[in-house]
Amino acid sequence: MGDKAAAHSGAAGRAPTADHPRSVRNVVLVGHSGSGKTTLVEALALTAGVVNRAGRVEDGGTVSDYDEIEHRQQRSIQLSLVPLEWGGIKINLLDTPGYADFVGELRAGLRAADAALFVVSAAEGTEGITGATRVVWDECAAVGMPRAIVVTHLEAARADFDAMTGGCAETFGGDDPDAVIPLYLPQYGDEGPDGHAPVTGLVGLLSQRVFDYASGERKELEPDGEQGARIEEARNRLIEGIIAESEDETLMDRYLGGETVDYKTLVEDLERAVARGVFHPVLAAAPAVDGARQGLGTVELLELITGGFPTPLERETPAVTTPDGTARATLSCDPRGPLAAEVVKTSSDPYVGRISLVRVFSGTLRPDETVHVSGHGLADRGHEDHDVDERVGALTSPFGKHQRTLSQCVAGDLACVAKLNRAETGDTLSAKDDPLLMEPWSMPDPLLPLAIRAHSKPDEDKLSQGLARLVAEDPTMRLEQNQDTHQVVLWCLGEAHADVALERLRSRYGVQVDVVPHRVALRETFGANASGRGRHVKQSGGHGQYAICEIEVEPLPVGSGVEFVDKVVGGAVPRQFIPSVEKGVRAQAARGIGGNPLVDVRVTLLDGKAHSVDSSDAAFQTAGALALREAAADAPIHVLEPVAEVQVLVGDGYVGSVMSDLSGRRGRVVGTEQSPGGRTLVRAEVPEIEIGRYAVDLRSLAHGTGRFSRSYVRHEPMPAQLAAKLREAADQDT
Repeated sequence: MGDKAAAHSGAAGRAPTADHPRSVRNVVLVGHSGSGKTTLVEALALTAGVVNRAGRVEDGGTVSDYDEIEHRQQRSIQLSLVPLEWGGIKINLLDTPGYADFVGELRAGLRAADAALFVVSAAEGTEGITGATRVVWDECAAVGMPRAIVVTHLEAARADFDAMTGGCAETFGGDDPDAVIPLYLPQYGDEGPDGHAPVTGLVGLLSQRVFDYASGERKELEPDGEQGARIEEARNRLIEGIIAESEDETLMDRYLGGETVDYKTLVEDLERAVARGVFHPVLAAAPAVDGARQGLGTVELLELITGGFPTPLERETPAVTTPDGTARATLSCDPRGPLAAEVVKTSSDPYVGRISLVRVFSGTLRPDETVHVSGHGLADRGHEDHDVDERVGALTSPFGKHQRTLSQCVAGDLACVAKLNRAETGDTLSAKDDPLLMEPWSMPDPLLPLAIRAHSKPDEDKLSQGLARLVAEDPTMRLEQNQDTHQVVLWCLGEAHADVALERLRSRYGVQVDVVPHRVALRETFGANASGRGRHVKQSGGHGQYAICEIEVEPLPVGSGVEFVDKVVGGAVPRQFIPSVEKGVRAQAARGIGGNPLVDVRVTLLDGKAHSVDSSDAAFQTAGALALREAAADAPIHVLEPVAEVQVLVGDGYVGSVMSDLSGRRGRVVGTEQSPGGRTLVRAEVPEIEIGRYAVDLRSLAHGTGRFSRSYVRHEPMPAQLAAKLREAADQDT
């Protein structure tokens, strides 16, 4: 990071290894879709020597985007790990998707990393710094994760590095914009015919040296007089920003008093401030062009990662307990400590089987040893709680589609583990004689329903296994077997998330499914008292059927269910057949009158008739059902729809739009309250039928910055005109 190119020892085809946490850096790349994260990873891999040429996202040839779906969509859809080596340090680059639907992959990357690179595109100007990126920045700030900013796409016609650094300081600096300052300024070449001057190098503000990339190799030059005058103001601001975060409280007074602070002290203070997460340098980077070996700014970025980002030793290990919840002492990042590792990603390979990407927080993971696998707390998403022992297969280091063998994985490092058949994303791996469970990381709730059914009988046989594997890989997806609507529902984060799930079912698991309209669990109730007579009398030459019963039905308050009352006198209905009448009534109530379960009624059996020979249990069940249907024919039947409490967290500027939108969905706003960071929590009660696509609509309404949760409150009557439309639609379907 001292503006001097470090010797690097990466080599294509060889897996970088680490024998101690101090020689590891885990870095996650964060940024909106199209900001250039994957291209940046490719450029860093080329500079470090782990690839011989940089691939292009457009050509589907990058190391981190190797999935067939990523090739087709030309964007990242999953977390990928690209390990490389620089200056004797192993760097684990975690490339994350930028699209909001795949935020679960981003959160897994944040869990596995110790520092973050926020990638912003100069091609889009400061508008490219999206609200969703700001939210992730705040989350990193809350846990003190070190962050740096990388400006990409400097070759774009409208690129303005100074404007971008100013926008980053305003957006990410918060109360301290002087904590977001560039370390280098771009050097421009001659203007082309279009009037645009290309960026050919960088000027180091601390070293006051020029690093020229025009030849395709980084060359260190003396600045000319014009460059010296240009960097003086920026250099002074950078030095003041570094000194302000220095642990030496006398340094600022000495500097303001005219004392010259030596270069070594500035670099050391800068590295400490970055590692503590209180100073956030801005850098620029671009991929290599025309067969060059080094992309603009890649050497400087690798120096920052190895010199300024913290080692795993400096990160607090997640809290652990025993599987039964007993607290355990905080673990340290010690290769000789008790084994505690976490599965941050699960994938399936058609030849190898299940592959688990694991971050080791304590101890050392070795191939062919037996470990304990613990998974708890995600039963509502289709992940059963489990405590099992499994044998670790091969340990490997990923490189695109390929896996390179490792002999071990020490605390602080990441590796892929083969053939853990029960391990799922979020599970803990520990010693079999000392089982542990790690505190889970925060996962967004999937709130977009996708109702599916098997396309054919062969698909029906494979569907359950395919869905089980799908949710095992992705904890942001929830599988529901709805008992009310009898639908199989995949709850996803958005439309793109749903599309990828369907594509994976088809291409990876060989299951064709049809998407069907998602139904909410409607119910029915009586709108007024009514009476009915059920008569089931048949004689067909043998043993006959004879049962008559008379009932009265009255509506009850919401949530009362179905009550059955016996008021028969004089034995008109023999005692042994009264439970049969109740069974028939309840069976008909479960089927409903218009196809939805009947609830919140009291059914009173008043009278009836029986035959000494032909009456039976089955006959009185049928009579009870007939009586309820006859009563319904003479009474208004109300359709009850489920109502959810919706809590929407948005920026203050979107509150009016959100409240208006909720009202348009027949919602009732019940309150608002201020939240930190200039945001407001809006609480409303909204019919569930109106919020099936709210996950998509809110993203558009609040430009990706809104979040919401939903929880069932009650069923209440649906407006008559809407209920009539639903009945007409149902009649047309049948």
